[in-house]
Amino acid sequence: MVAAVVVGKAGVKLQANTIIAATKLTQYLLRRRVGDDKSQFLALAGYTLEDADRLMRDIREQLLPLEAEFHEETEYGPKYRIRGTLTGPNGRTLRVVTIWMKENATNRTKFVTLFPGKL
Repeated sequence: MVAAVVVGKAGVKLQANTIIAATKLTQYLLRRRVGDDKSQFLALAGYTLEDADRLMRDIREQLLPLEAEFHEETEYGPKYRIRGTLTGPNGRTLRVVTIWMKENATNRTKFVTLFPGKL
């Protein structure tokens, strides 16, 4: 089995096969929600529910290769944070923070969430 997290001297690299669940994008990030809505933020870069595959590909290609930092330990496993930029279909670039978790039960690393990054 391939390790889901590789620890280097400068930080952590998450593996390219890290899980990004389609439902996380279609039912959470790209769907308008009362309260914790992220769809309007992502729409600034041209991301839509109809093209959720584009967001998945861009997260995998633009953010996943970046260095991750340990965020916190939870009862389900350690969480990691990747800060970076995401350039959307319309060419606009957003500063974002993504959270990833390596599950203790499965030893698999999964995408948890994305939110606006600070300048």
